[in-house]
Amino acid sequence: MQPFKAYLPDESATAALGAALARALQPGLVIYLHGDLGAGKTALTRALIQAAGHKGTVKSPTYTLSEPYRVQVEGQDINIIHYDLYRMSSPEEFLDAGFREDFDGRNICIVEWPEKGEPVLPSPDVRILLDVSGLGREVELQPLTQPGLLCLDRLAYPPPTP
Repeated sequence: MQPFKAYLPDESATAALGAALARALQPGLVIYLHGDLGAGKTALTRALIQAAGHKGTVKSPTYTLSEPYRVQVEGQDINIIHYDLYRMSSPEEFLDAGFREDFDGRNICIVEWPEKGEPVLPSPDVRILLDVSGLGREVELQPLTQPGLLCLDRLAYPPPTP
């Protein structure tokens, strides 16, 4: 399974990738986002959720740990649930909060800082790695399952010219 790699020179390129991902989604996907603070994880997720049809503010779930958004994907009303596990002190907090039930094969779950939820966090379909590079970001999308591969096959994002 080949990863998708691109350089995102600015926030508009990040937003364009988020919009392209929104068009490639299917119900039940689990997406992990990896990257240092300030790497663009929340910006990419915000762009994806807004492009998927959410009309309103997309808040960072840094303090609430999760934020659900109702959107339509493939003609179905579904939830995109955005998690930020940075402030979790143990994986048990993930279980105690009842988040595991959200990974039901229907909701799309996007998880920032997934390493904080290991080993109880369900496995991802797509892993996204973001790294600061100069003024922009290097991004790599890795499909890890058949649904993840389908998502990346559907991704229509032309890499920006340097």
